[in-house]
Amino acid sequence: MTSIDGTEIVTVSTQVEPMTLVGLIGGVGHHQGAWRLPTSRAEEIASLDLYSDIAALAEKGKLDALLMADGLGLDTKRLASASFPHLEPLMMLSALAARTTHIGLIGSVSTTFSEPYNVARHFASLDHLSNGRAAWNIVTSAYGEENFGGSPLPSHADRYERADEHVRTVTALWDSWDDDAILLDRAKGIYADAGKVHKINHRGKYFGVAGPLNVPRCPQGRPVIVQAGSSPRGRTFAAQHAEIIFTAQQTLSGCQNFYTDVKARIGAAGRDPRKVKVLPGVHPLLGNTESEALRMERELRHLIQVETGLDWLSKQLGGVDLSGLDPTKPIPEELLPEAHTFQGRQSRYELFRKLAVEEKYSINRLMEAEVVSAGHWVTVGSPEQIAERFIQHVAERGADGFILLPSYLPDGWQLLVDGVIPVLQKRGAFRTDYEGSTLRDHLGLERPAVGSRSGESAF
Repeated sequence: MTSIDGTEIVTVSTQVEPMTLVGLIGGVGHHQGAWRLPTSRAEEIASLDLYSDIAALAEKGKLDALLMADGLGLDTKRLASASFPHLEPLMMLSALAARTTHIGLIGSVSTTFSEPYNVARHFASLDHLSNGRAAWNIVTSAYGEENFGGSPLPSHADRYERADEHVRTVTALWDSWDDDAILLDRAKGIYADAGKVHKINHRGKYFGVAGPLNVPRCPQGRPVIVQAGSSPRGRTFAAQHAEIIFTAQQTLSGCQNFYTDVKARIGAAGRDPRKVKVLPGVHPLLGNTESEALRMERELRHLIQVETGLDWLSKQLGGVDLSGLDPTKPIPEELLPEAHTFQGRQSRYELFRKLAVEEKYSINRLMEAEVVSAGHWVTVGSPEQIAERFIQHVAERGADGFILLPSYLPDGWQLLVDGVIPVLQKRGAFRTDYEGSTLRDHLGLERPAVGSRSGESAF
């Protein structure tokens, strides 16, 4: 049987491992035209109530976590879309920590435009305020240098080298307090044992940090580490550090290839591949029925603003000039350099280059792939159809779960929680209730032990 998005639906009879589900929040839908729907709540784009309502729905569905992306600049050509005003993630997640009880809270912070001490302190604070639900989505940033001194963005390789030192420094700071450092000895007037609070004394190529952190050890030991790079260098970095890996893949075979490769890299890094969740992004375009989903797909397609979409595609491709090209034909290959030479978001560029060069997507079709899903898997159908495709991806070793990017809000979230989740639960593919209180509990991850320091560099 073939689904309406061209993928084969296979009813999987074997018991699958319960999947991990994370919702990406921000804006009012992940389709460029979704904000124009009359039910979109676009007027509340900067409202805590909008995000709180989404968080409440996600927690009702027992999702593992919410991920808030970020952007450190504003391209004024994108003002035709309401998807790009970016509230600061950690401020929003701190507010949501007070309005939720179980769901994890993942914030995106750039290693290129931040200092390790601040990042360690911010996420340790969020972990305390949320009682152990914080996670850091590490990004190296491909844009935004104009707002941080104006110097040219470092090369792709240099950004990852800095990121490696950055995350190791942050981890050392999180470990600078022993678990039993706090004594609370009121009689003697000793709050903490100074012998169990350690400097890290790091001096590296990019950072000099003495420490210790001025926030005690986190409820989770360390916040969970999330990473979204899918380039060869990004995969190696993720294999060394990440506990959740976010990737963009368009097909089941693409998911399977990435899954096999990155799990092997995790093992080669001396880590347990079973303890790292690989989560492809997915845009479920839902309707109560297949025909309703198809109707919504058509409606959203009519809301795409072509000129804006072409600007988005051009930026995704590093600024290639699309003017004067026939939009019904593919981009000439000579305009698209090899992926390894690209200094922006290398993995996403490689995905779009492959669609243009190997799959021969026309410019219009490539533009639609950008504005509808930013290159992620799009699956259209009823809740039952969507759930079955999720199960197939996990059962056939293409994923450990998914980052959910609903095409339109809030109705898309409602259909996920009230439609897709119950089907997954009935099949034993997703939890029916939270069994722990921290994000590490949800993910089945142990609380990490404090690393060895003894007053020396953690490196």
